Amino acid sequence: MKEVKMARPTNAKPPPLDSLIECFFSNPLPIYLTAALLRIVLLVYGLWQDANSPLKYTDIDYLVFTDAARFVSRGQSPYDRETYRYTPVLAWLLLPTARTTGDPFWDVVWFSSGKVLFAVADIVAGWLLVKVLTMAGAGKNAMDASTARKFAAIWLLNPMVATISTRGSSEGLLGVLVTALLWAVLARRVTLAGLLLGFGVHFKIYPFIYAPAIVWWMDAERMSTNPGTLEKKANEQQTPMGHLLSFITPERLRLALVSLTTFLGLNLVMFGIYGKPFLQHTFLHHVTRIDHRHNFSPYNTQLHLTSAFPSLSILRIESIAFLPQLLLSCILIPLVTAKKDLPTSMLAQTFAFVTFNKVCTSQYFLWYMIFLPLYLPDSSLLRHKARLGIPALALWVISQGLWLQQGYELEFLGRSTFLPGLWLASLGFFLVNCWILGLIAGDAQGR
Repeated sequence: MKEVKMARPTNAKPPPLDSLIECFFSNPLPIYLTAALLRIVLLVYGLWQDANSPLKYTDIDYLVFTDAARFVSRGQSPYDRETYRYTPVLAWLLLPTARTTGDPFWDVVWFSSGKVLFAVADIVAGWLLVKVLTMAGAGKNAMDASTARKFAAIWLLNPMVATISTRGSSEGLLGVLVTALLWAVLARRVTLAGLLLGFGVHFKIYPFIYAPAIVWWMDAERMSTNPGTLEKKANEQQTPMGHLLSFITPERLRLALVSLTTFLGLNLVMFGIYGKPFLQHTFLHHVTRIDHRHNFSPYNTQLHLTSAFPSLSILRIESIAFLPQLLLSCILIPLVTAKKDLPTSMLAQTFAFVTFNKVCTSQYFLWYMIFLPLYLPDSSLLRHKARLGIPALALWVISQGLWLQQGYELEFLGRSTFLPGLWLASLGFFLVNCWILGLIAGDAQGR
């Protein structure tokens, strides 16, 4: 008689968390599906909140965008909508939101199509981040796709990013433009980079700050494929005139020509269609803009006083506030950091531009957050998490929360918190951002 062996119970352990994470990022499908699902959930929740709560989920800017699109659909100017301060291209892109069918369900769907566009742009920007991370160049080695997707998740799975785009902010489109610009530069696609830079500056003014960094980065050593030509140029650079001539390379000239032609061409077309209101609202308005509400900027209180008592203002702070901002973001930072690490230089430039801007809202944070996945892998914030990384994040969140608490009392409870509460909170947040900016610039300079 055969002996029957009883099967011993196995204490099968579940796969460790590290294995699950590796499995999640080893294939591109899970992260992009999760990113899409996150945005779908927020879009649906936003519709519910808009229908059931006095505090609306949809950003006021989205109502401005869609109103402008409605004017365009009727053959009018988008600038007939008061406070529309953007390129007509944005209103054109949102024309489907103006469609009405008579069916409430489909009317809501069409009205929300702009939010869907912005959410899709978020995901495309994340895909481009993976493309950049897996490229060799810019002072660092190529990253494997799985690791690249982990860092891209900082953008793709970030609830702040997803919330801002699904509320109707167009920052996702800017994320695509800026990341595509960086990819084109690193891939040496000079003509494409010029087109993207020109269109980006037309779409939203601030990408012009990247031009100095890109031009400085595009030296003959990086752009030339002929070592003999480099040796000859090195011999010619012994005189000041030689240095000047060596700076004017065909690639730099082509970038300048293509970007300037694209920018001016688009502006001429828009001016031909919409006239002076286009120039005033898209560009000139931002020079003298006064916006004292929902504003993290240290200029907030001064701008509030200027708007309340314009005749008493001796120094027009709104017209000169851009001087330290541009000195840092367009000259000092790119000059010191661009050749060593272009993505980190662009992060530092954007961080400085937003921190020193006379108007600073939560949407602007996305302008620099798009670069975080490119900066963090070799950053001191990750190398020294306990000493730098966690304190930096905590201080950034806490100082922002203190400002929001003061802003909530002002906006919703009707308490005048401008002085000292809101002003001190703005200064605190500004100082924290200056410290973080120093860390980023120091990392770039040390590479």
